[in-house]
Amino acid sequence: MHTHLTRAWVEIDLGALLRNGAAMAARGASLIPMIKADAYGLGAVPVARALERLDPFAFGVATLDEGAALRAAGIRRPVIVFTPVQGAELAELRAAKLTPILARAEDIHAWRLAGGGPWHLPIDTGMGRCGVPWEQVDSLVQAASHAPPEGAFTHFHSAERDDGSVAEQERRFHEAVAKLAVRPRYLHAENSAALARRDRSPWDLARPGIFLYGVGSGSGALVQPEPVASVRARIVSLRTVAAGATVSYGAEWRAAKESRVATAAIGYADGYRRAFSGVGAALVRGQRVPVAGIVTMDMTMLDVTGVPCEIGDAATFIGRDGSAEITIDDASAVSGVSPYELLTGFGARPEHSYRGGP
Repeated sequence: MHTHLTRAWVEIDLGALLRNGAAMAARGASLIPMIKADAYGLGAVPVARALERLDPFAFGVATLDEGAALRAAGIRRPVIVFTPVQGAELAELRAAKLTPILARAEDIHAWRLAGGGPWHLPIDTGMGRCGVPWEQVDSLVQAASHAPPEGAFTHFHSAERDDGSVAEQERRFHEAVAKLAVRPRYLHAENSAALARRDRSPWDLARPGIFLYGVGSGSGALVQPEPVASVRARIVSLRTVAAGATVSYGAEWRAAKESRVATAAIGYADGYRRAFSGVGAALVRGQRVPVAGIVTMDMTMLDVTGVPCEIGDAATFIGRDGSAEITIDDASAVSGVSPYELLTGFGARPEHSYRGGP
């Protein structure tokens, strides 16, 4: 298994990613797959190339640089930058043929004077993050009439909960859009959880993110994703320790009996968080083994007592080994770290390996 990979690596199943995208598209809206933060750590360019098969409306990113990187890689489909940009960045954004979100009259005017192009209007219906507050859309009607937005959107703050907030935010969104002189051609509101928890989208576009990468929306969801990412690392050291011996910083782990300890070449600098210290687990030769002691920057120790493993074996920290599996949701539950943070954290140092792609 990937014998050329000597430390930690992330395996990405692009076939599963594509099937997850198709499940989102089946809800009825054209997609804006969110591939910000380097596609949640899994690689924006290979992910975008795989998702091109679904003919998405656009791709969603968070920064000008993320959009420019897609353009440099040959992605020609519309790319929407979902973080507000400052005035000086508008010219760069337009030069790269990226689509901004604009929520201030002065930015709308500046965009028009710079030559214009498609833009989307963010409407804050309760998230409190960015966008024009839904009660204040009147303040933009004049500016928007001179340079009408291609789209308008809002963002749900609690789509994974059955608390009535989605319906209330949609009501506010409808009310705000009705104040515009002309309805934008494209309206969008749904993230992964909202799409997964309803039979059919009522909107023109949808913005799935975490579902694409294998994380579901809880027991109330009508559809669940396939796992996409597996995280593995080589065992680089094995030792037998006597009863009472300690392992790792702070000597917090102590062997209750003579034990065998394996060191895997993955640590918090690779995205395997210190939060897994003493509570995490890995799969070695199809058996679940516990993390022994504090996770260090570059290495993590495992109690492999009774497991016939060798140096060079792969330890699976996320993914399947034989009939055993550790999902992102499992890892999130034991560590208390959100699946979003876990996925994006594995993007920096581990090598990425892809299968099932175009």
